[in-house]
Amino acid sequence: MTQERIRELTKTMLRKKFYVVLSKGGATPEKIAEHLPRHLEYMIGLEKKGVLFASGPLAQADGKTRGDGLTILRAASAQAAREIAEADPFVVHGLRSFELREWTVMEGSLGIKVHFSDQSLELA
Repeated sequence: MTQERIRELTKTMLRKKFYVVLSKGGATPEKIAEHLPRHLEYMIGLEKKGVLFASGPLAQADGKTRGDGLTILRAASAQAAREIAEADPFVVHGLRSFELREWTVMEGSLGIKVHFSDQSLELA
């Protein structure tokens, strides 16, 4: 009965595969600042190509960021995602290491509100 119920509950779920890059910092703020423009240009380029789903810094319990980050990629394979992560200027210059994980999105939601009057968007 339990397996049948699980099959019923999951049969229409998305099952979309992404790759999560968990980045670990450790460089000085000065080193990060030196390479931040190239890192941001790289990430924006991935976003424009449709490869980058989401990315940003991870905060510690005290609310401060220490160079760690999380990036979610649309990639054809784990190897392709690894190559993308390895080309990040922070990784190239030894400022970050990373762990790559496959992530299957099963449930959740995304809301978008479009305001025609000022052509702005809200994400929910």
